[in-house]
Amino acid sequence: MGTDFVIVITTMDSTEKAGWLGRAMIEMRLAACVHMMPVASVYRWKGEIKTAEEYRILAKTRADLADSLVEFIKEHHPYEVPEIIVTPILSGHETYLHWLNEETGQNPATD
Repeated sequence: MGTDFVIVITTMDSTEKAGWLGRAMIEMRLAACVHMMPVASVYRWKGEIKTAEEYRILAKTRADLADSLVEFIKEHHPYEVPEIIVTPILSGHETYLHWLNEETGQNPATD
């Protein structure tokens, strides 16, 4: 079951935007759980070294939803070139992964 799941990573420039994006991912069942945390970023952009306070978003989801989640992020992201990285989950607590699978699937009671 391990490689059936991924973590999709992105960043946003405000806690409000990160919160909106994270909640939308959950509401659309594109992710089962989203962590948002402040980070200090240093990067090169258009020839200059920049620093920024950003909010890292880690979205746990099924591997077969990764492309849809990436497209959703690209569609709603304010950055010209957003960070979007998909990392496989190689292993994990079986009960958690089962929950992750259920929360990103169709739920006839609510859908």
